[in-house]
Amino acid sequence: MKSKSSHNFGKFAAKKSNAAIKEQFKQEKRKVKKEREAYFDKKRQESAPQHLRGTVKAPETPPVHTRADEGLMPLNKYIAHAGICARRDAADMVKKGLVKVNGETVTEPGHKVSSKDEVRVNGKKAFPVRNLFYILLNKPKDYITTTDDPKQRKTVLDLVGRATKERIFPVGRLDRNTSGVLLLTNDGELAQKLTHPSNEVKKVYAVTLNRPLEKADFDKILAGVTLDDGPASVDVLAYADVKDKTQVGVEIHSGRNRIVRRIFEKVGYDVRGLDRVVFAGLTKKNVDRGKWRFLTEKEVRDLKHFGKGK
Repeated sequence: MKSKSSHNFGKFAAKKSNAAIKEQFKQEKRKVKKEREAYFDKKRQESAPQHLRGTVKAPETPPVHTRADEGLMPLNKYIAHAGICARRDAADMVKKGLVKVNGETVTEPGHKVSSKDEVRVNGKKAFPVRNLFYILLNKPKDYITTTDDPKQRKTVLDLVGRATKERIFPVGRLDRNTSGVLLLTNDGELAQKLTHPSNEVKKVYAVTLNRPLEKADFDKILAGVTLDDGPASVDVLAYADVKDKTQVGVEIHSGRNRIVRRIFEKVGYDVRGLDRVVFAGLTKKNVDRGKWRFLTEKEVRDLKHFGKGK
């Protein structure tokens, strides 16, 4: 005989709580959304050229970064839109007499200028480019980092050609067999800043070697090696997996050609895989290989203030 205190919950087994019902609805909505995205992605792939299929990303609406309008605007605003500094700092620079308009010093931040005027800040011209584009590409292997190739090889522009009609170009280079983070833009001033050695822009690479990196060679690399074009050192060197010492991580600020590969070759190792996972604070998180995305407003601001030691 069953105890009187026992309970029969069987009649509730088929019922769902409100939370469970809501979760089911959410799952169904996610499923429908995923199916819809897959359908349109398939259509885009079918309409893409044969050699680009599998790499085409859905068109996005980029953030518009306006440096200067065709109409008149206050001088400090013009300088800020040129990406030189914030508007308040620009006003201070104008008041200090550090800004010239058409060859004459102007000390009034509200002085009106247009894209036809020549504005120089500390002797450096502020370019009145209108629409600026900043694109992060997760570069795959076998694509070269150039805007044009006489040998008709695949270039990174083949992957981002649908992003904008503006002429964009890669910031720095990744060799053909190196994958990972690559920035493309039409902002020449920013590109110059990020590639100038004095700014010591940090890059982080995941390296796969042909054999485990021995402790003695680990220490040699940290101490610095001498290559054909001079001394070379890394900022940080670490094993990515203590159980697999063919996998290492390298942080470096040098932008010299094939620098990471040449450092390991100097101590007797072949680099089997090289992937740049960080460049100037940008990562390839949530960007599949061969795909791209526009930078956010915050990322663009961070890049413009990126400098030595940051």
